[in-house]
Amino acid sequence: MKKNGLIGPIKRNKNGYRDFQEQDLKRIEFVKCMRKADLSIDVLRKYLQLYNEGEKTKEQRTKLLLEQKGLLEKKIKAMQEAAQRLDYKIKLYYEGKLDEFLEETNKEEDN
Repeated sequence: MKKNGLIGPIKRNKNGYRDFQEQDLKRIEFVKCMRKADLSIDVLRKYLQLYNEGEKTKEQRTKLLLEQKGLLEKKIKAMQEAAQRLDYKIKLYYEGKLDEFLEETNKEEDN
């Protein structure tokens, strides 16, 4: 994560090992959570830049997160629709109709 600029410099102990502080761990957990929510590295960088600028960017950060939530909701809806189509195709398969559909498609392409 550090090479992407998403976490700040991590202190090292006398042996050169990273010495993670509580705030470092919280930031890493936040980044992991946001990546699971499908936020891009660039969006996260922008958010963290705004965060580092302080309270004056609270409105901008909120807007950014709301925009990302809207994008995620659209992706979720598209995936739910795709899952419903798969369920339908699987139902046809169990009814012995899926192969008929594919055969009709192949016959049309042959003509």
